[in-house]
Parts: sequence; C-alpha cells; structure tokens
Amino acid sequence: MMKTNKLILALSSIMILAACSSRKESSTTGWEYNNAKNGGYETNERFIEQATGPGLMFVEGGSFTMGRVEQDVMYEWDNIPRRQTVSSFYMDETEVRNIDYLEYLFWVNRVYGQSYPEVYKKTLPDTLVWRDKLGYNEPFVKQYLRHPAFKNYPVVGVSWQQATDYCAWRTDRVNERILIDNGILQEDMEQMDDNVFTTQSYLQGQYEGIVRRNPRNLTNENYGSGEKSRIIKMEDGLLLPSYRLPTEAEWEFAALGYVGNTQEENTDERKLYPWNGSSLRNGSKNNQGEIMANFKRGRGDNMGVAGSLNDNADITSPVRSYWPNDYGLYNMAGNVAEWVMDVYRPIIEQTTTADHRSFRGNVYLTQKTDEDGFIEEVDSLGRVQMVPVDVQGNAYRRNYKKADNINYLNGDVESQMGIDWNNLLDETAQKDTASVAIDKWNSKYGTGNLSKYKDDAPEGNSNEMYAYGESSLITDRTRVFKGGSWKDRAYWLNPGTRRFLDQDQSTDAIGFRCAMDRVGAPVSREKNNQRRGVDYNKKRK
Repeated sequence: MMKTNKLILALSSIMILAACSSRKESSTTGWEYNNAKNGGYETNERFIEQATGPGLMFVEGGSFTMGRVEQDVMYEWDNIPRRQTVSSFYMDETEVRNIDYLEYLFWVNRVYGQSYPEVYKKTLPDTLVWRDKLGYNEPFVKQYLRHPAFKNYPVVGVSWQQATDYCAWRTDRVNERILIDNGILQEDMEQMDDNVFTTQSYLQGQYEGIVRRNPRNLTNENYGSGEKSRIIKMEDGLLLPSYRLPTEAEWEFAALGYVGNTQEENTDERKLYPWNGSSLRNGSKNNQGEIMANFKRGRGDNMGVAGSLNDNADITSPVRSYWPNDYGLYNMAGNVAEWVMDVYRPIIEQTTTADHRSFRGNVYLTQKTDEDGFIEEVDSLGRVQMVPVDVQGNAYRRNYKKADNINYLNGDVESQMGIDWNNLLDETAQKDTASVAIDKWNSKYGTGNLSKYKDDAPEGNSNEMYAYGESSLITDRTRVFKGGSWKDRAYWLNPGTRRFLDQDQSTDAIGFRCAMDRVGAPVSREKNNQRRGVDYNKKRK
C-alpha cells in the first residue's frame, strides 16, 4: 500500500508540474486556465481524488444509530441512541505504537531539545501510570515505552493534549515527506527551533527550506516582476489534510464497521461489537472459540490458563493482534481505550442539535495579524501563531459569533439565558489553562480545612481526591475516550459506551489513533479503499 500511495503522490506531482500545458477554458468566462498570457490563473484539471496518507484506511461514511445498543448497566444514561450521519474519512489502521511515538520524541528532542528542553519534556508519556500500590508493575514503568520487545504495542500514558500535539506533528512530517518525494524540497537535517517545516508556515510562505524544483509561477511570468517559480499551494491537491483525533461519532461509526452488513440500502444485522453476533469468541469453522479481542474476562483472569491462553495478553498486545473489522481497522474493541476529540457532556439528547458530523468542542481560531493586517511571523517553534476569533469581527454572522462554543446548548447559565459565563467566573487564569493539579488537601484554603478529607496529612493513603458535592469532574477540559481495554470487562467493548477523563491526564489503558478528513467525493474509486466483509476463518494475527 505504501508503494501505491507514493506512486499516486508522484503522479500528482507530475500533473502539477505539467498543469501549465492543460489549457481547458472556464465554462463561465471563456478564459483559458493555466495560460500565462492571460494572467495565469492556475487549476489542477488532472486531479482525480485524495491520496491515502501513511498508515490510514479509508472509511466510507453513512448513516447509523449512535449510542447504546444494550442495557446501560452503569446507569450513566449518557449514550442515548440517536441517528447520525458521518462523512467519509480516513482512520489509522492500528493504534499509535510505541515506536511511532518514540520517533516523535526523537524528532522533538533533535529539533528543540537544545534550546527548548521543556518542549521535549512536555511530549514525554507518563510511564508512571503503570504503578499500582498493590501490584508489581515497575518493569513496565522502566521498559514498556522504550524496549524493542514492546515497539509494536500501543503507546499509553499519553494525555489527550499530547495525542493532539502528536497529530499536528505527524501532519507536518507527512506533508514535508510528500514535497521531498515529489522533488519540490530537499531533505534538511539542519532544521532547528523556529526554522522547521510546518504545513501552515510553508503555505504562508514563512518557510522556504532547501528548494529542489518549484513549479512555474504562471501568474507573474508575464505580468509584474514576480518570481518565475512558486511554492506548492493547497489548490494543487498535493498536500494532505491534517491528521487529528477522530470525533466520537467517527470513532463509533468506524468501530462498528457496518459496511460489511449492507445489502442495497439496508443494514441487515445490527452489531453489538465490531464483529457480528453477541459472542466474544470466533464462530467460524476454522477458528471456532478463539477470543476476538484483548479484554479482562473476569476477576483474576487477564489471559486464560497456561498452555492455552485465550487472548494471549495479560496487558496490551501488539496493535495488529486479532482480526480487523470490516473497515480493516484493528483493535477497535479491547487492547487500549482511545481518545477522541469531543468534550464530554452527559446529557446528549438535550444538547445534540446536529445529526450530521456532530461534535462538541469547537473553539474557532484565526491567524494572528499585526496592526496593519499582515500575518505575524512564526513563533519560536516555527508554528503559525493562532488566536481565538473575536466577537466584534463576527457581529453579523448567523452561524456563530464567539470563538469558544464548547458550552453551546449546554444547559448552563449562558446557553439558557444568554449570559457570558466567562464574565461571571474567571476561567482564563493561568491555573485554569495550565495542566490540572488536583488540590487533594484543599491547601489553598489553609490547613484548617484538611479534616474534610479522609486524609489529614499528605502521608495518608486514601484514593479520595474530591470533596463530595463541591467539585465536578466534568469541565471544559474533560474529554471522551471510547472502547474497552486490556483491563476492562466485556461491557466496555461495545463501541457505544463512553467514558471521560481530563485532557491533561493519562492512564495505562488509554491510547489513541489518528484520523484525517476526506475531501471530495464520499466514495473512493481506488482499489485499496474498497471494503468487504472479514474472513474470520483466517488465522488471527
């Protein structure tokens, strides 16, 4: 597949560099495209469809019932069934592996480690999540992330924020590689600090790099005194959209994989798990009885008995273990739970107004400009500076006005009465926007209130961390994670279940995988993007 993708990207580059020879004229004005003599408006007439990025699988979208498909045994009532439509998109075939994240750490340390060591420190996973006060897990603390024996295991100890930062880094490295492979740029191993390739800084002309061959600049070839060549633009169709975390709807849709159960315009069988049926074991003739996912069957039973291990993993397992679902995605049930983009809110049926591409968590940003309206230079890390949109600039918009829409129709004061909650409670202070540190002993109120907790001193060993009725675990930083993990019971393998955690916290059972937008037609004509049912008679990996 990698060779096919590189071939597609190479052909795209040839089409771009030869676009000036395509003289198709506009159907509305009659002027020729790609003609330097009449102004040189350029368009890629030979573009076919978006190439599939490294590691991704195509997920054809559609309509499905999102939410609970069995009894709500946790009595959370936070996944009410509702009909949703998901656009076509791409998703990682597997969870992000330790080796993938170590590549990221290596690059960050090489580029920023000398001048900004805190940037590298910020990217490090929390390996201490493996510790258990009544368990011996020190080998995983020391070895799970970096030992080659675990290189193909899913990375854990990564917070939502770290996963989001990884997605942004991956976008830039993939697009940089595309430009290098297509002869636009040369490899530059001297990148450091603010002189680094990012997709946005390149498109804004704030990163030049080592140019090998840029396409002709038809616009300025006969008019003005501009350059004879130009950088690649988004209109050329060569660069890929951003890698990102999937939305909750996308993740659940991809996990269920109904594409294998479709007959004409109907889904002939509803799924409880990413595979058909209600059993957690393979029902095929050749592999009957084999466990379908990595999960905890019961108390003290993480992998079965010696000599006949059922899921073959007492903690996580390699990311390509077991059978993929009908979209070709591995471990969408079990192994590790996975972060999604959404901010968590428990009441869905009252807050969800969109039944198409639903998502809670929108904070709209725009590029920072100076007082003359020009885009500011990149920051010290080479990134284009972004700031929240302002209300004044959106006064006459009907679809939105302010930047932060996380609490839209949220049932709070602002959404019900039109009051700006941020003017009532200051949530923009440094302690609110920094990493969350739980004040277990309420020290900000002095030592006199320590007795309200079970522990009267820091030496205590209780796990109680919140004063009952005084704190909420659900904030604007609370993010959803989906799916079961190696330490969860079978209930959580259902893709409709949902849980939450603060975006700056992590565990030994939460990983992530990336997604990417699909631009253009929702149906792909590429052979590698065609999906059919999985043959469960084949030996599992």
